[in-house]
Amino acid sequence: MLQHPLRSLAAITAFGAYVPERILTNQDLEHMVETTDEWIFQRTGIKERRIAAEDQFCSDMCFGAVRDLQLRYGVVLEDVDYVLVATTTPDTYFPSMAARVQAEFGIVTCGAADIQAACAGFVSALQMANGLLLSGAYHKILVIGAETLSKATDYADRSTCILFGDGAGAMLVERSEDGAFLASYNNTKGSDGHHLYRSSLSPAIDGVPIQTNGLIVQNGREVYRWAVTTVPKGIQTMMEQNSLTLEDINWFVPHSANMRIVESVCERTGIPLDHTLTSMREYGNTSAASIPLALDLALKEERIKTGDTLLLYGFGGGLTESALLLRWTL
Repeated sequence: MLQHPLRSLAAITAFGAYVPERILTNQDLEHMVETTDEWIFQRTGIKERRIAAEDQFCSDMCFGAVRDLQLRYGVVLEDVDYVLVATTTPDTYFPSMAARVQAEFGIVTCGAADIQAACAGFVSALQMANGLLLSGAYHKILVIGAETLSKATDYADRSTCILFGDGAGAMLVERSEDGAFLASYNNTKGSDGHHLYRSSLSPAIDGVPIQTNGLIVQNGREVYRWAVTTVPKGIQTMMEQNSLTLEDINWFVPHSANMRIVESVCERTGIPLDHTLTSMREYGNTSAASIPLALDLALKEERIKTGDTLLLYGFGGGLTESALLLRWTL
């Protein structure tokens, strides 16, 4: 958990987002499992979520977000020298989704890698992008958070199927002497990883038997307890280590896991709810995509202004936390 002063050469130069057309409402779920709109909204803050079509996958979410980025800012991608995609639901484990993006947009010479840090993935990818820029070897990095969680959701399990949706966000980060990444924080409790997982090859995590159907499994009570305890501590630690106060932050952008978690974190830290940006009401829990989708909603509402200071805080499967304080440069 040791943190070091953050050096930054990163500036945000473009942003885009994408969600699929199909909407799955709480009323729709009433016909699928034993639940109600009121029960879901009171416990999660979710009203609806977007669901990928049968022939749409994570790569399609990535492509849509990058095309939106191009449309909004008219940027050139041919000189991107690294692509990072944060996802826990890739079309394939390899080729990576980053390699798919490289091919789709004809980026001639670049590195490409996927990052699997679940709900902390997008922030982790931004931190890694800053490190690549600091190395001096790279100058223009495309960072994407994308998920098709609906394809890994058990729609017979009412405790999880009410949560998850699909979508993506993309951010172009370029080398700048006026670095916009101001502070960072990371913490992981891997010993509790079995409380939130999606299985692959092994039938156990550290000797704890797990399901092997490739669907998401969550112990909601334990994850809630972990999040509302560790996230406030992480925010406090990050602020103290960087001599910052809440007055230094314009917007708090947590992972949109569950509105009850967000409310508890805000109450324990003193962060005002009306200075908190989320995406769960419209899109549900989209894991690595939830923070960029919250940014997208706020940008469309003209809430975020150039020069604003944002605290991004991803937390979830791992159990992993990643935070980044940045100055909005668009």
